[in-house]
Amino acid sequence: MDNIFGYATGYDRVMDDVSRVAGYLWEKGWAERNAGNMSVNITGMVNVDEEKMKNNSVHKLHKEFPNLAGKILLLTGTGTRMRDIALDPDSFTCQIRIMKPGDAFQKISPAEQASEVWPTSELPTHLAIHNKLVTENSERKAILHTHVNELIALTQISEFNTEEMINNLLWSMHPETVFFIPEGAGLVPYSLPGTDKMARLTLESLEKHNAVIWEKHGALAVGENLLEAFDIIDILAKAVQIFFMVKNAGYEPERMKPEDLDEIRKTYL
Repeated sequence: MDNIFGYATGYDRVMDDVSRVAGYLWEKGWAERNAGNMSVNITGMVNVDEEKMKNNSVHKLHKEFPNLAGKILLLTGTGTRMRDIALDPDSFTCQIRIMKPGDAFQKISPAEQASEVWPTSELPTHLAIHNKLVTENSERKAILHTHVNELIALTQISEFNTEEMINNLLWSMHPETVFFIPEGAGLVPYSLPGTDKMARLTLESLEKHNAVIWEKHGALAVGENLLEAFDIIDILAKAVQIFFMVKNAGYEPERMKPEDLDEIRKTYL
């Protein structure tokens, strides 16, 4: 199967980000088996051969995403492993174009190996978020979901199963959390993965946040690129790691005081 589009400025960078971030997730132990997924809006980065596209099958979506009509998304494949994506991102990702009026898609994967790769099972959530970002004319083009051990463990503790409590902990563990995630993270109650309910709750949370913690499941972040999305999750993970390190040493974390946090906000934000 020949390539049906040519690469444009930015696409190689996106694929490099996919490879690097997939490797980071695997090395951190946040990507067991086929855990985690990512997507990037690559509209304008690829040139589609319309003649060849005429032969590609059209696949119906479960609902309409009108603002994505004509947009092209790169997604990691369902059932694929981050350790494999890190080594060969072309073979374990796929590209889709959303058809008008936004209720179907065509695959436009460039590599022959990717012809059998289908979009992540979390596709409803990715489409809903990208639809929102396009509506807002946002510079954020990338979505990353991964299974962060420490964040999942934290949501197993009832004391931290509210957004207020979990953010007060995250901010109080490390100044960088206040610097880079001043709005905190949203907390989405446990929902069946890959469902419209999960997508809806995540969308609601992203109205105020760039990252959400999925209770007993993992985390998701949006950014201008995948590295930015990864950094957001990595900072959240670092704060929780510090918390558990102190607890595991047999001590109760002292935490930063509210006045310390206010000083950071007044001085730098």
